[in-house]
Amino acid sequence: MGETIMASGPSLLCFLIFSLILSNADPVHPRTPGPVYACDMEKTPALKAMRFCDPALDVKTRVADLVARLTMPEKITLLVNTAGNVSRLGIPGYEWWSEALHGLSDTGPGVKFSGPIPAATSFPQPLLTAASFNVTLFHAIAKVISTEARAMHNLGLAGLTYWSPNINIFRDPRWGRGQEVPGEDPTLTSKYGVAFVRGLQEREEHGGGGEDKLKVAACCKHYTAYDLEDWKGIQRYNFNAAVTEQDMADTYQPPFERCVREGKAASVMCSYNQVNGKPACGDFDLLAGVIRGQWKLNGYIVTDCDSFNAMYNYQHMTKTPEETAALGLKAGVDLNCGPFLAQHTQGAIDRKLVKESEIDRAVSNNLATLMRLGFFDGDPRKQFYGNLGPADVCSPAHQELAREAARQGIVLLKNDAGSLPLSRSSVKSLALIGPNANNPHTMLGNYEGKPCKYTSLLQDLAAMVKTDYAPGCDDIKCGTHLLLDDAKRIASAAEVVVLVMGSDQSIESEARDRVNLTLPRQQSFVVSEIAKVSKGPVILVLMCGAGMDVSFAVKDPKITGILWVGFPGEAGGAAIADVLFGYHNPSGRLPNTWYPQAFADNISMVDMRMRPDPKAGYPGRTYRFYTGPTVFKFGYGLSYTKFEHTMLEARETVTLSLEEGHACRSTACESIEATDRLCVSSGLIDFRVRVKNAGPVHGAHTVLLFSALPRVHGAPRKHLVGFEKVELGPNEAETVRFGLDACKDLSVVDEFGKRRLALGLHVLHIGHLKHLLTVRI
Repeated sequence: MGETIMASGPSLLCFLIFSLILSNADPVHPRTPGPVYACDMEKTPALKAMRFCDPALDVKTRVADLVARLTMPEKITLLVNTAGNVSRLGIPGYEWWSEALHGLSDTGPGVKFSGPIPAATSFPQPLLTAASFNVTLFHAIAKVISTEARAMHNLGLAGLTYWSPNINIFRDPRWGRGQEVPGEDPTLTSKYGVAFVRGLQEREEHGGGGEDKLKVAACCKHYTAYDLEDWKGIQRYNFNAAVTEQDMADTYQPPFERCVREGKAASVMCSYNQVNGKPACGDFDLLAGVIRGQWKLNGYIVTDCDSFNAMYNYQHMTKTPEETAALGLKAGVDLNCGPFLAQHTQGAIDRKLVKESEIDRAVSNNLATLMRLGFFDGDPRKQFYGNLGPADVCSPAHQELAREAARQGIVLLKNDAGSLPLSRSSVKSLALIGPNANNPHTMLGNYEGKPCKYTSLLQDLAAMVKTDYAPGCDDIKCGTHLLLDDAKRIASAAEVVVLVMGSDQSIESEARDRVNLTLPRQQSFVVSEIAKVSKGPVILVLMCGAGMDVSFAVKDPKITGILWVGFPGEAGGAAIADVLFGYHNPSGRLPNTWYPQAFADNISMVDMRMRPDPKAGYPGRTYRFYTGPTVFKFGYGLSYTKFEHTMLEARETVTLSLEEGHACRSTACESIEATDRLCVSSGLIDFRVRVKNAGPVHGAHTVLLFSALPRVHGAPRKHLVGFEKVELGPNEAETVRFGLDACKDLSVVDEFGKRRLALGLHVLHIGHLKHLLTVRI
């Protein structure tokens, strides 16, 4: 989402929030702010008679009672992120905008690190976490974040609504926000989104179930087909994403659908861009039709920050601001990040562009969310999470989880002659070189908060082995002023050289896309020059979001090891050291394809097509469709041990029973519509594989199950249908079971966006293990 509001009055906003915090100070501990909440019956006894303050009533009844009491000006103040107070009803102002992409962040105004809680646990960026392919880990991280959020809320330092996770598809490697998402695959992204949302929202007293109450409210963003910031002057604010019905249903929409249907997300954020000529935040079909109508969202739809301003001033979709406000409200928007609706809704009403019923719908959806969060149940310190406080933020367990998450995501890309892991007993001297070797803030990535504590890789390695350090470059862009002399000197004397290169937020971030896929400027030259003079193993550590074309390093025999560590969070330095010295066996797998520079040279970033077009020389995108060369493939990752797969059980045929009169009973068909009846009757398809650790080292292993469909309807070359993570000691084995759903896992989306079950021969494979499955009628 937008990092800044284009016309927000930041000084006034900060003053209002600060005043609000002071007005809710804890009387017992006057220096400790108190939580913001409504229905304080001790302060205002008259509220006891008002039904919206009665927790025993259902949410719908309470919301209806409250909305009936509000005046139109009061309703309008509840349509924006910095919601105004309704003092006559005991309702304080509330700030909706809080961020929790990979830990609580003060990027939004809803979170304030101060006083008793100056920091929060900072986990790896989602792209690295997703590389773990560990759904349990995704959920555990979000659960910690929600606990820390509740603890901070009890002190008036944080809200209850978080605009996370980001579940856009990582379509193009140049996208500056690729670090924020779980990767390029719809299945992985969907599973990440569902697990993360549940971890944020599920309340422990409900045993993880129940939608009537929320721990905190999650938001799946940015809906939809959003993956461009600023590429060669084309900006997200006015970009029109031209997407086919097939690609929309097959690639861009599945993570959002599952986030709402399975994750039960309390919110969806619409994006800045247009989709096929219509602004995403002003498209009735996408918002009211799909999110609210088809997927049955139980919650609110919010704009990205100042999307309405972008619609009016950048996209010129309407003639007046009032028409823009009406367009968004009528399309299904409930909450506006930014002041636009506060400024122009009354004018839209006066001009009869929007109905009061449409305002009531939006306000009701917003208030219902706050009801489910307990905002209208009185003092949260007297509720289920009321005992949470400073001791529950940055706890040792939370910080250890941050380290474990980084370890699980790190991907080993090259390991010639077993040069890794390093031996702490035999390595007496190490040269650490590179602009990212001693810059711990780079590890956090964007949407970072204040970390509990962090150390650089230099500090962590120096605590383990004699380490000499030289930056090699004056900064991450590694321009004309190189610092090679010291770097070569220490490299030539050390037993091992570790080079930490890559990028930072000045190269890839929100509002900043890349143009090249190579290491910035002269980084590649520095790496090669250091490798030439090194006498021992040279390990290249890539700290970056998106993949880099490091073909030169892959081919260089002097560079014996390569690690991708993403932006690994507050414990990144310790996690990298753990992997380098074998205290942790790497098990991460790449969540996106690493392309050569030629891809960026020849393919426009604004081309949204997923499928290849051989006649036009277009190779397609992501591992599912891309037909060109790669540096590293999706799902690639090495280990310090060896794993073997053996097929135990798998059906060879799936026979579908069609109703009498079905056209495919008498006519040859290549696919049939995936109807609910057909999906139920086909049942689950068991697929069992034995996984054995055939090496000498304990390790975790990600089992990736792919399916290659018959070549009908432009089906993907292959697609991920499931994954499981197992942890095995030397010579240990475990059975991994997949229950495949024919209509989900063996189906394809046709040219009209309809899901169809492909008939014919399917190939299921795990690594080199392949199994043939025939679907017939």
